Amino acid sequence: MESKTKIHTKNFATNVAARVAGEDIQPGDYVTVLNEIVELPSYLWGCSGGTLPADELVRLRYMPSDAGQPYKVVAVCLPFVYTERPKGGTNTFDTRQNQLVRLDRETGRTVWKRLRKPLKKKRK
Repeated sequence: MESKTKIHTKNFATNVAARVAGEDIQPGDYVTVLNEIVELPSYLWGCSGGTLPADELVRLRYMPSDAGQPYKVVAVCLPFVYTERPKGGTNTFDTRQNQLVRLDRETGRTVWKRLRKPLKKKRK
């Protein structure tokens, strides 16, 4: 007797968020912040061996805690990108301080829809 086993496979692909220049961002795109630039006055920067002029800014690049959070672009007026949050509300990004990446459209849409859903309460 021969056994017939069906094997189902899915094709999985890894998507990569693409760095995008501000002028290439369009309404309807899904974006997220890759990293952010913070500027501090040099007199607060005591970590260097050399002295910096008091009026010089020290620029730090860091990854924000909400990196990966998708935002849907509603309008662009450079250097500003106006976005909608999944749960509602508007967020404004300044492309001089935030490096945005465009999410793959399917990935952005999938995560966006999932984040919009209300959390299900556990029954006791």
